[in-house]
Amino acid sequence: MTFSIAALDRATGMFGIAIATSAVAVGNRCPWVRAGVGAVTTQHRTDTRAGPIGIDLLVKGCSAQETVNVLSKTNDFPQERQFAAVDKEGRAALFNGPEIECINAGFIGNACVSTGNFIANTSVPEAIIDGYHVSKADTFARRLLDGVDAGLRAGGETKPIMSAALLIAHRESWPLVDLRVDWEEQPLSKLRSLWDFYEPHQERFVKQVVAPSELSLLANSPMNV
Repeated sequence: MTFSIAALDRATGMFGIAIATSAVAVGNRCPWVRAGVGAVTTQHRTDTRAGPIGIDLLVKGCSAQETVNVLSKTNDFPQERQFAAVDKEGRAALFNGPEIECINAGFIGNACVSTGNFIANTSVPEAIIDGYHVSKADTFARRLLDGVDAGLRAGGETKPIMSAALLIAHRESWPLVDLRVDWEEQPLSKLRSLWDFYEPHQERFVKQVVAPSELSLLANSPMNV
């Protein structure tokens, strides 16, 4: 019940995932990223454990393909899962379980990969990759969002999507961006609005950690957290 894109932005070194589904809490269960390492998605009857396992494999030097191979061979029920990964070299790989009982597909682009299940047609992942590649947006986040928006226009899911998430890792050990919309109508539109609000503040949140003395602290600022 999900469609997504995972990508490496070669210009910045950021890894990111944009994802949407008709279920709830997709941002908690399906996307995983780590700075300088890679991105992993786990979908369809989601085994959330596969995300950290995949990231650990990438940390150990496995390629995206090797990572997906291990996940598909060691998971308890691989025939019902979807896995995808992008590694630090920009190589991408995916796995679609042979017993997924719905329309499902995947597509690999340049340093990116898209997978989907319970989608309206098998062209949705390719539309996501195309939308990402042709986007003229000025930020990696917006290009990811443009990708999943293109997938929605191509048919999206067979059910109305109700949650969406945007997850991006850059230089630090925590995600630079971790935004989620849960159990809302038109969650991708609301996720884009949330990104527009968050974007001007993202570097401030990093500076609060690494160089707090450089910030002017306004007592009534909602960003002083």
